[in-house]
Amino acid sequence: MANNEQVIADFITAWSRLDVEELVQYFCEDGVYHNMPTKPVTGHEALRPFIAAFLKDWTSTEWDVLNLVSKGNIVIAERLDRTMVGDKPVNLPCCGVFEMQDGRIKVWRDYFDIGTYVSALRG
Repeated sequence: MANNEQVIADFITAWSRLDVEELVQYFCEDGVYHNMPTKPVTGHEALRPFIAAFLKDWTSTEWDVLNLVSKGNIVIAERLDRTMVGDKPVNLPCCGVFEMQDGRIKVWRDYFDIGTYVSALRG
């Protein structure tokens, strides 16, 4: 079994490359991404356009890991996501809970305050 914490650390780093295909490959074929303000998205075919919708306006992103802990197949990553959306900086505190299976993401639930994101875009 792959080191689940390292897989998630690599996944977080991969976001800075803004490559949809690379990001989708971290998920199981039937993996789920539940970005809490929205409904869960399941499977590679649904994940591609969902992730691409985020990335289309992003010019850069770096995610700072504040805490990364795991127990068995669960990994929790507390982060500060620093993203440029066009020319607007968005610093978004987040906490991701990952359920892992065979070294890939089976389920990812990401918790954050959508108001922080929206107000940064308006600012």
